[in-house]
Amino acid sequence: MIDKNIRIYGNDAYPVPHRRAMEIGAVRARMPHDFVPGRRFLLKKGEIRTPGGAPLESDVVLEENVALKMRDGTTIYTDVFRPNDDGRHPAIVAWSPYGKTVGGQRLDDVPKRSGVPQNAVSGLEKFEGADPAFWTAQGYVVLNPDPRGVGHSEGDISYWGRQLAEDGYDFIEWAAAQSWSNGRVGMAGNSWLTVSQWFIAAENPTHLAAIAPWEGFCDHFEEPGTRGGIPEPGFPEVIIKTFAGPNYIEDQPRMIATHLVKDAYWENMAARLEKIQVPAYVVASYTNPVHTHGSFAGFMRIASKDKWLRVNNTNEWYDLYSPKYRAELLAFFDRYLKGMDNGFEKTPRVRYSVLDSGGTAERVDVPAENWPLPETTLKRLYLAEDGRLTESLAANASSLQYDSASGSVKFRYVFPENADVVGYMRAKLWMETPESDDMDVEVVVRKVSPTGEALHRPIPEFIAPDAVATGRLRASMREL
Repeated sequence: MIDKNIRIYGNDAYPVPHRRAMEIGAVRARMPHDFVPGRRFLLKKGEIRTPGGAPLESDVVLEENVALKMRDGTTIYTDVFRPNDDGRHPAIVAWSPYGKTVGGQRLDDVPKRSGVPQNAVSGLEKFEGADPAFWTAQGYVVLNPDPRGVGHSEGDISYWGRQLAEDGYDFIEWAAAQSWSNGRVGMAGNSWLTVSQWFIAAENPTHLAAIAPWEGFCDHFEEPGTRGGIPEPGFPEVIIKTFAGPNYIEDQPRMIATHLVKDAYWENMAARLEKIQVPAYVVASYTNPVHTHGSFAGFMRIASKDKWLRVNNTNEWYDLYSPKYRAELLAFFDRYLKGMDNGFEKTPRVRYSVLDSGGTAERVDVPAENWPLPETTLKRLYLAEDGRLTESLAANASSLQYDSASGSVKFRYVFPENADVVGYMRAKLWMETPESDDMDVEVVVRKVSPTGEALHRPIPEFIAPDAVATGRLRASMREL
């Protein structure tokens, strides 16, 4: 580990610990053994690129390892997938450090591929990104860059923030100037690719015409890193070990463990959402413990005049590659990247899902005017000593003790009539601990059947085994 200066907002030389990235030749890196800049291939219609994968829908020109320079002279490389013609096309960018196509992350690493059938994609797609086999057939160029420090690209890998945002700006402006470009560039993808969109779009590149953030947080400190003031470096530690490159990477897990309050570094890791003005197709879900809050916050806070929110009832990967919603994303990009008058503006600005145990009464794509739902009625409930949630405050004070055997103290509310619980909840608690001067509190709200069975999401495979709403707070951080 060494300290290296990075560029953050308001500071051109902020010291941050860095660690060595995984070696390019490591098995997990899954990078090609040969590196030939500018190599070109013609992939023929009908070819199957991976066992069991979808065949190519049309001829595809693949230009590998195309070099371009960032504003500071750093060279990065991108793969370019484009239609086999001389036309000018819009481009879709997948910005992440996972590798240009197959890299340190892939769907096969996710349990049961998160429900995504093998033949739903071609295998040319970057992890969590647009599949070139589909999009080139629709007249789009797909760009899979290795950002700064990834693969053979020069420099150190940045963990979002100013450097990534400015590099993304430079990349989009480069893409718009290419001979195959119609001058309009979009961004798409979920998770890391969504977070990148929040940051890059806030720089307002001249030729960025639309974004499609498909589940992803917008503030690394407030959400996955130190949610509620509780440091959680475990998930970032798992992710950072999958990045391969010749140099170093920001050691963000170490920053989580050592920078416990929101300082200048963490402000740099919060996307400047209010600066985003381009059309946006935003997707969220209720069940992702890392992405849920940021997906909704991103939609609400961006300044885009034309923006849409859809809340799925499955999961981000399954949803991204489902034929129905891929076609809908195509209509969105056709409108804003090709300028087609296809009526996409008539799509309801908000659509949400209502989850149901077993899926028998599930409702999907319920239209609404805005988020949070304007027709929401808030109900105040009080904790009762018999483990109930009641609509009136008890006359006498009482207390309950945390049960260390079960790991929780539970309260239950029975709805007197059918109701949709959609949106945000708040919990205000009075707690004490005689053994310590601090405590970490987690609140979980779970729907259960009359017989006490938890609401489970049966298919497809989920990150969260059941549908819960969670809140976390370190008591000493409650004022912050």
